[in-house]
Amino acid sequence: MVADLSQLVKAYDVRGVVPDQWDEPLAELFGAAFVHVTEADAIVIGHDMRPSSPGLAAAFARGATARGVDVTLIGLCSTDQLYYASGALDLPGAMFTASHNPARYNGIKLCRAGAAPVGQDTGLTEIRTLVEQWSEHGLPATAVTAPGTVTERDTLTDYAAHLLGLVGLSGIRPLKVVVDAGNGMGGHTVPTVFAGLPLDLVPMYFELDGTFPNHEANPLDPKNIVDLQARVLAEGADLGLAFDGDADRCFVVDERGEGVSPSAITALVAARELARNGGKGTVIHNLITSWSVPEVVRENGGTPVRTRVGHSFIKAEMAEHGAIFGGEHSAHYYFRDFWNADTGMLAALHVLAALGGQEGPLSGLLDRYDRYTGSGEINSTVADQAGSLAAIRAAYDGRDDVRFDELDGLTVTGDDWWFNLRASNTEPLLRLNVEARDGRTMTAVRDEVLALVRA
Repeated sequence: MVADLSQLVKAYDVRGVVPDQWDEPLAELFGAAFVHVTEADAIVIGHDMRPSSPGLAAAFARGATARGVDVTLIGLCSTDQLYYASGALDLPGAMFTASHNPARYNGIKLCRAGAAPVGQDTGLTEIRTLVEQWSEHGLPATAVTAPGTVTERDTLTDYAAHLLGLVGLSGIRPLKVVVDAGNGMGGHTVPTVFAGLPLDLVPMYFELDGTFPNHEANPLDPKNIVDLQARVLAEGADLGLAFDGDADRCFVVDERGEGVSPSAITALVAARELARNGGKGTVIHNLITSWSVPEVVRENGGTPVRTRVGHSFIKAEMAEHGAIFGGEHSAHYYFRDFWNADTGMLAALHVLAALGGQEGPLSGLLDRYDRYTGSGEINSTVADQAGSLAAIRAAYDGRDDVRFDELDGLTVTGDDWWFNLRASNTEPLLRLNVEARDGRTMTAVRDEVLALVRA
């Protein structure tokens, strides 16, 4: 029976319910297909704390070694720790995680050597095709005379040392920081990365537990940082950090318990990376980051480049332009010195260095980077996404005070506001982001667009 991978293989990764949509035998086929498409003779594999992750990772390794490929297992790790291993060892990699999804899910994030992305246009489509064929007809014969070897390797200490070598933290003032790991992999990486720094660490939910007993490990949803916000205030902390399930994204809460826009963090880190590179360099940002990001980049001597939403697009632009840094509204932060891959931990270290290098509070430090009022992402269920987008364009067409572009969905820009409306790749949703120079204007534009979308 051919496996139905239509709901399992996404644009950037593999993700679905275990065992309903996939299981260990299918993971074994993915391992064989991955080494076939990448033509690898050795790979590295890591996994998160979900109950199904070790078994799926081992099955993937069996599929690879059966094709004669040597496997390095790094065990429990964050996704950016897997990217570190792929970069430092110069090997293709597979990370078993479903990031922030509920416990019944699991998935695979794949990369080529040097943490280069594998997505639908860079090998994932071919991998899907092979797995579908092999699930129906079985694996083809191979000329391999002996299976590949399996080696275990601990990369956590080296990962931490690499990150700490990219940010100057030795002279910062003592800071009290609350970290909510959400029972995810931040509980594994933070103690090692933060060890020896002048930080009074208040840990929350550091116990590795893929059932997520306290809250979903998705800090992008405001309800999942409520505990962190309250703890920052109760502790009188300087800031709070929240990591998602696989700890490749990091969200920040200031000393007032207020969530910090990822665009403000993007602007802050961009300014620091530009300073570290002599005030020169290209910074990538997606089209729904704040106006403040390209402004700050230009003010600090850099060149901003605007791109579509999605890590494969960001990474491609990073490589094409030789960019030093890239940021997304979803709190993915990409660094040239981290093989163009995303690491929330490195962004967090930049925030700690910036805050600890001056005496004021985080809210004051970020005032210069958080200049406008944004709506956040608002989802609306829409059956006919293309028709709705066309109707919205028609509603604004003919106005001489607006500009349009369709780089990713529909962006409409006025003199002191803009909005972007994009269709979801996987659900019947339209995603709206609005920004304006003041709250009243943002609210008016948001409500006008939502009324049209939901009519």
